[in-house]
Amino acid sequence: MYIANPLYDVVFKYMMEDIDVAKKFISAIIGENVVELDFTPTEYVLKIDIENQVYTVFHLDFSAKIKTKEGFQSVIIEIQKTKLPIDIMRFRRYLGGQYQSKSNYYTDSKGKLKARQIYCIFILGAGLGMKGIPVLEIDQKIKDLTTQKEFINLKNEFIEGLHHRSWIIQVPELPNFRRNDVEKMLAIFDQTYCVSEDKHLLIVPDNNIPEEYKKILKRLNKAFQNEEVKDQMTVEDLWVENFKINERINEALKKELSENLKVLSEKDKTISEKEVAHQKALARIAELEQSK
Repeated sequence: MYIANPLYDVVFKYMMEDIDVAKKFISAIIGENVVELDFTPTEYVLKIDIENQVYTVFHLDFSAKIKTKEGFQSVIIEIQKTKLPIDIMRFRRYLGGQYQSKSNYYTDSKGKLKARQIYCIFILGAGLGMKGIPVLEIDQKIKDLTTQKEFINLKNEFIEGLHHRSWIIQVPELPNFRRNDVEKMLAIFDQTYCVSEDKHLLIVPDNNIPEEYKKILKRLNKAFQNEEVKDQMTVEDLWVENFKINERINEALKKELSENLKVLSEKDKTISEKEVAHQKALARIAELEQSK
């Protein structure tokens, strides 16, 4: 099936605007059933940052009600996606803002104010360089410091309110893994399916996608047919190209600066050696004059 490439911000946003599709996608990643899902006010793309660098980090938040083994739970789902390598501090900035956000709190049935646990999903187009792991899951571990015994099923509101769970999708590691339904569904991000002459378009073997996730595929096929989405992908390409150009310029400037500093250092060393030789010569002359 022909689909628009969801590694593009505009395509991923289009995909996630369908609440049923968003529920399916998020449920698959976190391994828990999302029963309710609502957009929260935070939704933006960071394009320009310091030193005129262009970054394309797409940030999207949902408030969600999920069904766990212990019952229903209210959480914040935070999704960040980038096609390029990115400074970790920019991811931390969004996460820190989430802890301060009013949407991170809710009032339970007894009128008590509670903090929602934060679930973070990172979709990294450049990956982390950790080979052979298409999807990483990071969860809290509660241990007795002295005995090192782990308490796997221990739940605590204080701990959950201050520690978030994370899932990291390494897009470059997806092509070789179809071991379960989640990895088969994530084939929608597999860049080896890109049409050679058009990276906006992927051809995904729909017979390999589990029936449960076919609706995601159909949504992306619909995005492929949307002219506005196509135009926006072209704009994103310009942002990425600007990033690469600025990166090359900065690397060239850093290299030139390093070489200039090296030359100056060598010159300083030569001047210093001549100064030492000059001082020795003056000292020798003074000795000769005193011996007369």
